[in-house]
Amino acid sequence: MTLLTQWPLAGLRLTTPRLELRLPNLDDLADLTALAADGVHDPAVQPFTVAWTDVTPDERARSVLQYHWRCWGAWQKEDWELNLAVLRDGVVVGTQGITARDFPVLREVCTGSWLGRVHHRQGLGTEMRAAVLHLAFAGLGAQQAVSAAYAHNAASLGVSRKLGYQEDGIERHAVRAEPAVLRRLRLTAERCQRHRAVPVRVEGLPACLPWFGLG
Repeated sequence: MTLLTQWPLAGLRLTTPRLELRLPNLDDLADLTALAADGVHDPAVQPFTVAWTDVTPDERARSVLQYHWRCWGAWQKEDWELNLAVLRDGVVVGTQGITARDFPVLREVCTGSWLGRVHHRQGLGTEMRAAVLHLAFAGLGAQQAVSAAYAHNAASLGVSRKLGYQEDGIERHAVRAEPAVLRRLRLTAERCQRHRAVPVRVEGLPACLPWFGLG
């Protein structure tokens, strides 16, 4: 019996021209905690609905560890969160997540991500989200994907536009004790294929399909 027998997700790999996405090992998690401690966005704004970055660097680092461990331990085929480390030339630059509930019935996923600040404005956000969208639509047979970003988060909204998402309404949230507008976005399988511009290779998926409630 090996780790891959009990945890085949450890063998899942997504590869794009510049990036590799994989379930983080302990060294990758250490690198992610360092990125989080150094900051993942302009501290003058809060791009996340859960304001996990509005704490000290040490607390940010610890929350990254605890979040990944919690997602691993809570994994169920009816309710899963796959958070992949994103590496460029072997260096961890951020994390890309994809989540779903009742996926075999709804065929819908949600995505979320962050990059270390030193890796912003290089087009990596588009490439890493394209990778998990390919996994969702081509690999898992998703029908729709959803995302969201606050109105001031031009970078995230720009990624969504490039990949073919359409507006799906708004929500109002309290962020740092001020009202903020969250823009919901939705992408269909047909629009994803029409806007596909990033080649993606997926390895290790067949053994993982039962973990997503498939096969």
